[in-house]
Order: sequence, then C-alpha cells, then structure tokens
Amino acid sequence: MKHQALPPIDIDRQPGHAIRRLHQISVGVFLQEAGDLGLTPVQYATLQTLANQPGIDQRTLARNIALDASTTGGVVDRLETRGWLERRTSPDDRRARQLFLTLSGQQALTDAVPVMLRAQEQILAPLSEPERDEFMRMLGVLITQNNELSRAPSESSAERRP
Repeated sequence: MKHQALPPIDIDRQPGHAIRRLHQISVGVFLQEAGDLGLTPVQYATLQTLANQPGIDQRTLARNIALDASTTGGVVDRLETRGWLERRTSPDDRRARQLFLTLSGQQALTDAVPVMLRAQEQILAPLSEPERDEFMRMLGVLITQNNELSRAPSESSAERRP
C-alpha cells in the first residue's frame, strides 16, 4: 500500500509553534535577568497578584494567573517555604485560607519588578512603540477570545476586553 505524500508545512508559519517559541524566549529572558533572585515567571505572577489583591484565596489566585489548582498549590507551597507568603485562616470561613505577602515577600517583589521590566523591554526590543502597542493589543484579543479553550482559563483575562 502506497502512502500519499503530505504537502510540506512550514512550522514557523504556524501560530501555535510561534507562540511556543516566543514563550521559550520569554522564559529564557526572564530567567537570565532574574537568575540571581531565584524567581520564576509564575512565582513573580503569584507575588504580584498577591500584592495587588492581598488576602485572596488559592482558588482565586489560580484563576487570576491561569494555572490549574495543583500547580498553584505547589507554587504557593514553595513561596511559603521561602518565607515570601503566608496563609491565614479566613475570618469569614474557617476552612478557607487567605494568602498574603510577608515583608520578605514584599522585598522579593520590589527586587523583581525592575528585573521583570528589563526582561519585558528586551523581549519587545525588536518592535517600535506603535508595533509594541499593536502586538499587545492583538495578543489581548487572542487571549481574551480563546480564554475558554485553556485548560486553566483566567478570570482576569476574560474581564479585560481590548
């Protein structure tokens, strides 16, 4: 039985492949910039979210940063072990735990912000200002319109309409 030859497909022209590559580059740049801090992009997102919304619970954190619950649990455990966040019993529901940055967590975030901003600048450096704005606008459209297709949809991106 003879197989029909498949037409060649340029994977570099496939959006999924390009997005995966850009994600690799983004993580690589962040880790290069933040190497001395020992902080990952997801840990940074967690610290920043807790700074923005002190006292949120782990489930809300997971939805806000678009992670599944078990991954979020591991991130929270690691940050708590480092002394950067603490869990407190909710005054409204003794079963619920609220998350707060500790003073050392606030300092870690303070140290991380300039590093994160440098990483973002480096990622976008090949684009002009108008191109950056358009790129971010188009990313927002893709994320918002495809949010429900994610294995861990984000509530925060669903609320932002570009």
